[in-house]
Amino acid sequence: MHLRHLLPLLLAVPLALAQDTFSGVDRIVAIGDVHGDYQAFLGILRDAAIIDQRSRWIGGKTHLVQTGDLLDRGPESRKVLDLLVTLEKQANKAGGRVHSLIGNHEVMNLYGDLRYVSPGEFAAFQSADSERLREALWEQESQVMPKPISREDRKKWDTAHPLGWVEHRMQFGTEGAYGKWIRAKNAIVKINDSIFLHGGLSTKYASLSVAEINSAIRAEIKDVSQLRSDSALVTVPDGPLWYRGLAQDDGPEALALTQRLLDKHGVKRIVIGHTPTKGTVVSRLDGRVVVIDVGLSAYYGSHRACLVIEGGTPYVLLQGEKAPL
Repeated sequence: MHLRHLLPLLLAVPLALAQDTFSGVDRIVAIGDVHGDYQAFLGILRDAAIIDQRSRWIGGKTHLVQTGDLLDRGPESRKVLDLLVTLEKQANKAGGRVHSLIGNHEVMNLYGDLRYVSPGEFAAFQSADSERLREALWEQESQVMPKPISREDRKKWDTAHPLGWVEHRMQFGTEGAYGKWIRAKNAIVKINDSIFLHGGLSTKYASLSVAEINSAIRAEIKDVSQLRSDSALVTVPDGPLWYRGLAQDDGPEALALTQRLLDKHGVKRIVIGHTPTKGTVVSRLDGRVVVIDVGLSAYYGSHRACLVIEGGTPYVLLQGEKAPL
C-alpha cells in the first residue's frame, strides 16, 4: 500500500484515540502469543509478579505488554480476554498499565476468518438461547441455499455452526463486548526506548509513525468491508500484524532496515511476537530486535518465558528464573 492510499484512513480516525507513547516507566513485562491457553497465561503472569494466586494485579506501576494473538488454537480465549479486561482496571488504579495489542488472530476473529477457532472457544459462548439462535440463523441462510436441501447439507451446516457460534460472532461484532474492546486497542506502542507490536515493520511501512499505524489499523477494523481490499494494512503479508522479516531475515539489508526503524522511532529495540521461537525469548540483529513468541500455549509446547525490562535493562524470565537476554 502506498502512503497516498493510507491518507483517507489516517484522516478518518483521530490520531490520538488512545495513548500509545509512554516514558519514565521503570518496569515493563512483555508477553507474546497466548492462543487461548488461560492456565499458561496465569503461570507467566505469576512468574513475573503481575498477579497473585487469586489472579489480582500486584504489579504496581509495571506496564504489562501483551503483543497480540490472545485468541484461537486454544479453548479458553474468553477467559484470557476477561482476565485482561479486569487487570486493565486494577493496573490503572495502582498506577500501572496493561497494553493488549492487536494481533492478526484478533483481526481474523473480527472479520470472520474462524479457521483457527477451537471447539472450546465456541462452547465458551454457549447459552440457554443457543439452539434458538442457531435455528434462526439456519432459517435465514437456508433461504438462499440451492434447493433441494438434504439432511447431509443440514448436518454439514450444523458442524460448521456449533452451539455458541452465533453468540461468538455477536460478541466479536461492532456492538459486541469483545469486538468493541479489540477495536479500541493499539497495534503498536512505544514505551521508553522500545517499541512493541505483533508482527513487525517492513520497508513499505517504515516511514509511518506509531500514531499513524494505530490510526490506520483502527480505521480498517472499524469498517471490516475495507479489509476486502488487497492493500488493507491489517491483512497484507508485509503489514504490521503479519510481517515476519524482523524475526527471520539476516544480512546487511535486514540490519539496515532495523536501524532505520530504530532511528525513525528513537528507540533501542523492537519487540515482536507472531513468529514462534524455540522456547525462549530471542535477541537478534545485535539486540535491535527481540522476539517474544516463545510458544507459551500448549498448542506450541507450553514454553514459559517472557521479556522483562527493569530500570532500562532487559532480561528473560524463563521458567520463573531470571536469565540474560
